[in-house]
Amino acid sequence: MRRRIAIVGTGAVGGWYAALLAAAGHDVRCLARRDAAVIEQSGLRIRTATGVRTQRVTLATDDPRLIGEVDLVVVAAKATANSGLPDTIRSMCGPDTTLLTLQNGMGNAEVLRQVAEADRVVAGLCFVCINRTAPGEIETTLPGYVRMAAALGPINARVDECVRLFADAGVDCRAESSLEGVLWKKLCWNIPFNGLSIAAGGLTTDQILANPALRTRARHLMDEVRAASEARGTPFGIDHIERQFAVTEGMGPYRTSSLIDYQEGREVEIESIWGIPLERGTSVGVAMPELARLLEEIRERVRSR
Repeated sequence: MRRRIAIVGTGAVGGWYAALLAAAGHDVRCLARRDAAVIEQSGLRIRTATGVRTQRVTLATDDPRLIGEVDLVVVAAKATANSGLPDTIRSMCGPDTTLLTLQNGMGNAEVLRQVAEADRVVAGLCFVCINRTAPGEIETTLPGYVRMAAALGPINARVDECVRLFADAGVDCRAESSLEGVLWKKLCWNIPFNGLSIAAGGLTTDQILANPALRTRARHLMDEVRAASEARGTPFGIDHIERQFAVTEGMGPYRTSSLIDYQEGREVEIESIWGIPLERGTSVGVAMPELARLLEEIRERVRSR
């Protein structure tokens, strides 16, 4: 069934999934702060290992009022925009609209629950390497996979529908039974690699891995994340940590999204990626000294930027 889908934040992640969903035949309407005019005129330009293609969408605008009421709102904006997000998306939401966040870190589903009931909110975690390289241009070096969960409770019909939409568009997408569990799994990569890329002075992932001290720090941070996840009732195995290193080895000189934000003078998602996880972990008695140290280093780097 063809769906009306709003993409809120048509940058790297938003642009990639907007293109896939539009190619699958859906009515995709993009809210873009910087690239609206380019996308509206020329479409989204998608670059992968197999080549470059252009995908048109129904609409691209910087005015949320022009989007209209849709069946699904996909939020791919940075978590730093969350304070104004409810006002941005209210005009897109009808009584049966599903809200899906694809944002990094913790606390994002809670923001969407200011707009819709919890059973209408879905969270998706994107394990990918995607960058915006120019206005309306997206480069994907690792399409990876997406895992989705209900904002509250077990897998429900809206989670199943979102998974089906993305899977039918060619995404490796599956449902997870616990949102908090999949959040910690994603943070197992984001906390060390996004964080150390800034704290260590602007390094790509291959440079972090090549530095024995930084590689050890990354492992200690992952161990703390695993301990916090277990203490909060969502344990995952040591094999997940090993996979994070294996996947990162294959990324090459990848510049993390947080490093790009830092270097380009934009707000960094400090609280959602490092601050809230630290609070949630320590609140259940888990010692997280490496994360506390990293958080302070990032805050100092941003303050002195």
